[in-house]
Amino acid sequence: ASTREHILLGRQVGIPYIIVFMNKCDMVDDEELLELVEMEVRELLSEYDYPGDDLPVIQGSALGALNGEKQWEDKIVELAEALDNYIPEPERAVDQPFLLPIEDVFSIQGRGTVVTGRIERGILRVGDEVEIVGIKDTTLTTCTGVEMFRKLLDEGRAGENVGALLRGTKRDDVERGQVLAAKGSINPHTTFESEVYVLSKDEGGRHTPFFKGYRPQFYFRTTDVTGDIQLPEGVEMVMPGDNVQMIVTLIAPIAM
Repeated sequence: ASTREHILLGRQVGIPYIIVFMNKCDMVDDEELLELVEMEVRELLSEYDYPGDDLPVIQGSALGALNGEKQWEDKIVELAEALDNYIPEPERAVDQPFLLPIEDVFSIQGRGTVVTGRIERGILRVGDEVEIVGIKDTTLTTCTGVEMFRKLLDEGRAGENVGALLRGTKRDDVERGQVLAAKGSINPHTTFESEVYVLSKDEGGRHTPFFKGYRPQFYFRTTDVTGDIQLPEGVEMVMPGDNVQMIVTLIAPIAM
């Protein structure tokens, strides 16, 4: 059951490639049973519009590999090769304005405040002027250091997890859910219009309708924000499986 949920979730959030590792195969002596399970997994993937007939499915045993059994160690190597060969290297958006969703904030004595996160786009260089945007008033600061895996760098690029040291910024001035961005490249907003499809129960979504006055949580990058929804005139109720236009007003401004 959880396999189906994971595949559905992958499709919903736009995961383009899946590799399957069938674990605990050392506990099954029947080759035909393993082949049957693999066939079922491939059919399930095809059901959710993944190329079930073509994607890699590796039969292995993680415990066997950890115990040094060569037969299963080779399967881990096969998995690593599939990761290299089947999944293309993602194109990094290094030519766009810098943006880093803030995941965590630290105060380092004698050095200042460090924000960490994965750079969504662009390049952050030491000495760059950057803005802290969202939730609170936008503030301007300067990046005085970039660190990755305990190494000091001259720059961080899209796709990399980095820590950015900020000049003159207090620990309490920054929080998870804000973004660090190139000056003037993104603005905070509290209201937006949206076209929404409400996932049904079978799609892992709602079991019940919602009504005018509903205040759900909206997930933006690294934080949840409550929002008031305004439904179109004459619409009082929205059912699972419906498409609907709505205007959302958030309780705090978010970089968009």
